[in-house]
Amino acid sequence: MPAVTIQQGPRDVEIKRELIKKITDAFVETYQIPAETVMVFIEETPTDSFGVGGKLAADK
Repeated sequence: MPAVTIQQGPRDVEIKRELIKKITDAFVETYQIPAETVMVFIEETPTDSFGVGGKLAADK
């Protein structure tokens, strides 16, 4: 059972649905496995809890 973990800042639920579908489809096509065996976890970190390019993401 493949498991994918994505770490990111907050995103809209519709975007997360699309991402999970596309990742699942890639595993189904590549590994020839049922979609029900693919697990995708999204871990969201608030923008005030990480930085990019030396700056707090919330400050962008």
